[in-house]
Amino acid sequence: MTAITLRIIVADDEQLAREELCYQLAELGSVEVVAQTADGFEALAAIERHQPDLAFLDIQMPGLTGFEVAKRLVASSNPPGVVFVTAYDQYAVDAFEINAIDYLLKPVETERLANALDRVRERLRSRSTEEPLNEHLERIVRIMEGRQGRREQIAVKTGGRLVLVRADEIIFASLADESITIVTGQVVGTSNDRTLDELQARLDPEVFWRVHRSHVVNINKIKEIVPWFSRNYILRMKDLKATEIPVSRSQTKRLRDYLKL
Repeated sequence: MTAITLRIIVADDEQLAREELCYQLAELGSVEVVAQTADGFEALAAIERHQPDLAFLDIQMPGLTGFEVAKRLVASSNPPGVVFVTAYDQYAVDAFEINAIDYLLKPVETERLANALDRVRERLRSRSTEEPLNEHLERIVRIMEGRQGRREQIAVKTGGRLVLVRADEIIFASLADESITIVTGQVVGTSNDRTLDELQARLDPEVFWRVHRSHVVNINKIKEIVPWFSRNYILRMKDLKATEIPVSRSQTKRLRDYLKL
């Protein structure tokens, strides 16, 4: 059976990532990349202009995220199929696996890319009997909005003012002298929460781990894991100071299991 030629849009703010994905698609054949875009708004405009069969949407893009683009496509009369592309984000990947949502993990593996294209072609062949793409997209958006509910904004006091930061921008939070310090890539300040328990209750428990009684870390913001005494570890974080945070004995096993150490 001749493979259906897919008309594709690739949306990713990283030029090298776009070019690499387009190269892999060309190598697989039976595809036509009709547009490349660098942000979510450009992606929407290109989809409206070209009416592609498939859009590869990077999750983290300026303007609109991949999820926000998908949300707007729900109202379209003829939306494309969607495959999300993500850097290592265990939170999102778990949701995709559980709900059979198409995704690719960076760096993209050619075999997985080929499988994703095959699934899209199969969906196009049987579109009359399967879930309409509008309903498919709406279901994806509903699932992800539900799972992202705890990604709220957090108020951080710094320099005599209050700055709102997205929860997923927090690198770590530490308790010292009855004050909680919150650190992001651009902001360092204190929280209004009285305890780490209060702060942690507003954060996604799959992403923010209490690795020590005085420290909560974003596991996606760990730069390096340094072996320490008695088979314990110190986490070197991705903030400007590369802050080192100890892992308590009780959390060491969880870290080892998660990272397959």
